Order: sequence, then C-alpha cells, then structure tokens
Amino acid sequence: MRIHEQSKGYHRGARDYVAGRPGYPPEALAWLREVLHIGPGRRVLELGAGTGKFIPVLREAGGDIAAVEPIAEMREQLIRTHPDVEALAGTAEAIPLPDASVDVVVCAQAFHWFATHAALAEMHRVLRPGGMLGLIWNGRDEAVPWVAALSEITNRHEGDTPRYRTGAWRSVFPAPGFELVDERHVRNAHIGTAEQVVLKRTLSVSFIAGLPAEQRDQVERDVRAFIARTPELAGGGEIAFPYETSMYAYRRR
Repeated sequence: MRIHEQSKGYHRGARDYVAGRPGYPPEALAWLREVLHIGPGRRVLELGAGTGKFIPVLREAGGDIAAVEPIAEMREQLIRTHPDVEALAGTAEAIPLPDASVDVVVCAQAFHWFATHAALAEMHRVLRPGGMLGLIWNGRDEAVPWVAALSEITNRHEGDTPRYRTGAWRSVFPAPGFELVDERHVRNAHIGTAEQVVLKRTLSVSFIAGLPAEQRDQVERDVRAFIARTPELAGGGEIAFPYETSMYAYRRR
C-alpha cells in the first residue's frame, strides 16, 4: 500500500500530534462496550493507531489490544507511552495478523487515510465471523464562527490530503461482507489554552507539519495573529475547542 505523501508530516509532528489532539467523550467508551462489544476476552486491533491517543479508551473498555501503525515515529511514541500494547508495523492493506484472529477492528481518526476496497477486504480477513469494525473521528465544529475562520487558515494548504471532513471515505460503502449497524454523533470539547488546543492542534495537522520550515513558520505566525484578534481566544485562559465525535459501526457478515 502506498502511504499518502502528506502523511510525511507525521514523521516530523508526532509530539505535536500528542499535545494538540483532543481526547474522546464518555459516549465513546459506551459505544465500544455496547455496540462493538469490547470487553474481557475480546481481541481488539486498532488500525492506524498513530501515537496511541485512543488506546486509553480501548484499555478502559477491556480486551486484549494490538495496534498497527506504518509510520515509525508514531509507532515509537506509542511504544514509549503504552509498552504493554502489541505494536506492529503494517498497513491497512497488509495487516500482519492471521485470518479470523480479532473480534474488533477500530480505526480512530484514521480510516480516511486508507478508505479503499482492498483495505476493507483485509479488515474482513482478520475479523472473526460476526466481528465488528468501528470508525470514530473527532471533527471540529465549524458551525462556530471562530472555528470556521481557523479552518480557512489551515484548509488552504490541504491539497489532495485525505480528510474526514470531505466525506470521500464514504465512497467505499456499502462494502461486501460488512453491514452498517450503528451511527451516532455526540458533542465533545478540547479544554486548554489557545496555545495548546488551537496552535498545537493546527501544527499537528499532517499537511501543516509536512510543509517546508518557512511555510510552517508562516502558518504559526498566522495562527498566533488569529488568536490575538479573536475575542474568544485572546484572554489567555482556558477555552473549549468544540468538536463533534462521530462513530460508525459495521458487522462482518
């Protein structure tokens, strides 16, 4: 599988990714347990696990966790933070696990990078009959005016980078061997200073982290200026960056 050119930003930006990304709301844990049926005795694979941002939620749900991540810098960060998790080099189209070896595959903030029929066929291969595929994303709430204005700064650099917001990932569904069994959307917020949840979040975006240094520095200046002129952000205290967490569950037929 060819790794998209813009994912090279994650080689540079693994630490910013950890600092800048929001966590997940309590409803995500309930979804893992009640819809994906994760719990003791269940084998769970997180595909495109990155630095392991979602692993604490998986661990709280229970089960035996394995993680596949193709980018070495992200995988190394995952291993440092979660040394008890089986971390494997691999891709969505070449999962290094046997047939019918997992009960659940979860893609957290990742499926848009590998939304292909070949990847879904590989997920179908490693899932046991009746196993579950869960897709989850935190998407920024652009109905909030300052969030939409921030997106204008970042989106001008996106090029052809795969992103959840475009909805292009949906084109692989309906997919042979999978049936949609659940879809839900809940509110979420990333709490912290504007430096943490706005600036570091922006710098963690793959196509921003992958820019040449001069352009990346200009984006940082643009975001700092944006924070300074935006009343909701300029006070220096904690803010709540609004997100919508979207969850989709499919059963392996």
